[in-house]
Amino acid sequence: MRTGTTSHRSPRRIRVRSAGVAAALAGLLGLALMPQAVAAGPAAPATAPVAAAAPAAFTHPGVLVSAPQLDFVRGKVQAGAEPWKSADAQMMASKYASLSRAPAPRANVECGSYSDPDNGCTDEREDAIAAYTDALAWYITRDDRYAQKSIELMDAWSAVIKEHTNSNAPLQTGWAGSVWPRAAEIIKYTYTGWPNAGRFATMLRDVYLPVVIKGSQSNGNWELSMTEAAIGISVFLEDRTSYDKAVATFRGRVPAYIYLSSDGALPKVAPGSGLSGRDAIVKYWQGQSTFMDGLTQETCRDLTHTGYGISAISHIAETSRIQGQDLYPEIQERLRQALGLQSKYMMGAAVPSNLCGGSLKDSLGPVTEVGFNALHNRLGIAMTNTQALTEKQRPAGTDNLFVAWETLTHADNPA
Repeated sequence: MRTGTTSHRSPRRIRVRSAGVAAALAGLLGLALMPQAVAAGPAAPATAPVAAAAPAAFTHPGVLVSAPQLDFVRGKVQAGAEPWKSADAQMMASKYASLSRAPAPRANVECGSYSDPDNGCTDEREDAIAAYTDALAWYITRDDRYAQKSIELMDAWSAVIKEHTNSNAPLQTGWAGSVWPRAAEIIKYTYTGWPNAGRFATMLRDVYLPVVIKGSQSNGNWELSMTEAAIGISVFLEDRTSYDKAVATFRGRVPAYIYLSSDGALPKVAPGSGLSGRDAIVKYWQGQSTFMDGLTQETCRDLTHTGYGISAISHIAETSRIQGQDLYPEIQERLRQALGLQSKYMMGAAVPSNLCGGSLKDSLGPVTEVGFNALHNRLGIAMTNTQALTEKQRPAGTDNLFVAWETLTHADNPA
């Protein structure tokens, strides 16, 4: 049971721009009705890219979740409907919703490989998730305390942090930089009273954006997470140049991360990667020499890192859709196949010997809700394996890195 004073004040007026994408989707209905593939086979032709331009006017809140989506969630929670009721209870019972949480900012967040050393890495990521959690809690409950706690966390970090260092610095910047704008968008555009919002914007512009906008030639999940951060930050800052650059990076990385048989005998390579020749590509794909629809560059590394990549792809496409530049149509076949292939084996199907030597490691994580909702519920694509895994994992919680509460925010969400 939630305790404390609850504000009855309504959120201030939200600025929203019409997406205007119905015409772009109308020609895709044939593709949208295709069943989900569960094995290697011919893939649908790639969809022509939509126009690569930042919106003339950004939609706020508009990073991963929009105002209509938040209103849908709030209504479902208030009505006690499932799975949103259980997902909300899970979030509110987590450490991230604690009103006694004390932020732990530092000027230099030093993160080595696998966060060793961990000098502020976990603190930063978890404070960002807490700020986003509190922002969601504010919107659903209208309890001012959660908005104020979110602001406290964001203000603490924007007053102190100067840099990320050591080998995992780019990835750390991407993970935290993906979550901070989600919280900031909700608070800035639905709550009255954040005096230090400008300082927070300066933090994103000076500490995070210069790192993540450059991208990375490391494993694909690095660049995808960094690109997610760049796009979310660009929306919050209304930085059209950075937004367009991040979209261009996304368009080069996704085809190089998820294989389709229409790519040919070998996977595509990301622009500027320097990869060439079968041996180099096979090595980059973790030694996998047999390619099948939905295989990712990291499937044979482990499913956990694969989940990071798939999640970032879904998040970027979702934000682009909210901003009126829907990237789902051009990546939907790759995302559909990637979700389907990984979900099939997560649900217990035997792994064939020509896939990662007949063995897959680890777990995909709570990463399927956003992509499943977009492709299955909005576009009508049959996704049997992904649906089974998504429903089995509900309510999806958090990976304590950059994924949080996506059953609550995106399960069956039509907005």
